[in-house]
Amino acid sequence: MNTNKPYAVGIDIGGTNTVMGIVDARGSIVAQDSMKTQQYTEIEDYVNELTSKLSTLIEKVGGSDTIKGIGIGAPNGNYYTGNIELAPNLPWKGIVPLANLITAKIGIPVNITNDANAAAIGEMTYGAARGMKNFIMITLGTGVGSGIVIDGNVVYGNDGFAGELGHVIMRREHGRLCGCGRKGCLETYASATGVARTAKEFLQTRTDESLLRKLDPESITSKDVFDAAIQGDKLALEVFDFTGTMLGEAFADFVSFSAPEAIILFGGLTKAGKLIMDPIVKALDENLLKIWKGKIKVVFSELKESDAAVLGASALGWEVK
Repeated sequence: MNTNKPYAVGIDIGGTNTVMGIVDARGSIVAQDSMKTQQYTEIEDYVNELTSKLSTLIEKVGGSDTIKGIGIGAPNGNYYTGNIELAPNLPWKGIVPLANLITAKIGIPVNITNDANAAAIGEMTYGAARGMKNFIMITLGTGVGSGIVIDGNVVYGNDGFAGELGHVIMRREHGRLCGCGRKGCLETYASATGVARTAKEFLQTRTDESLLRKLDPESITSKDVFDAAIQGDKLALEVFDFTGTMLGEAFADFVSFSAPEAIILFGGLTKAGKLIMDPIVKALDENLLKIWKGKIKVVFSELKESDAAVLGASALGWEVK
């Protein structure tokens, strides 16, 4: 790394918030700020506010000469083009040339990728995947995202959008409707929203007692299910068993594709710990081809959730040409 440029900028663009930080080579965030994403319906207004906040942060660390590059993790961020393309949860529709817009304003080169790929790069640079050349990052949040690393490189595919493992179809018949418009995607079962959907289905189709029956079924969240499971609620425990089993079965298929050393889990659902991990590992082992049995580690991310997205994006900043 160029010692004259000891920092990289990481920007995580979410549907609700945009978080930005300046990161040193050890992975410490030395300055940070945030803004509301949805507030800016015009991309020009968004870029103006973003670059204004960035400039203030950059001045704090000695000016733009100290910055190697800017990395951005965003929904439907395309590494090849620098564009955000057709992102359903962002206020700007169509194709947004975000990297070029920011560089034009601030004069620093920008790399962009989707949020799950950014998490994978962050894990490889600063976290549980340090030293690994082959692994799969799975983000378990509102949806299910993934970043695939093979031989030390993130897999982008022909068009920049490879690795949408959350949209592998797990149930061909009677599958749940997904936000992507198809039915039966892994995301509809194994995300935080999927856990809530499973709980509602169990409550409708079964008669056994559960703490969850005291709640309005329409407002049940994955945290409600977790809280009940921690208290030993049988139905809630079975929801996590169902979810983890679905993930483990999917992971066995993913292993057949890229033979990873590890599958790394990140996101809100990982707070369930053993409740989700135990059925994952059991189902993975039961469904793996023999040549991989006992070889595949499943581990939780080592990055602090609040910092991970910015760290992952900043790792892209070090790579700018």
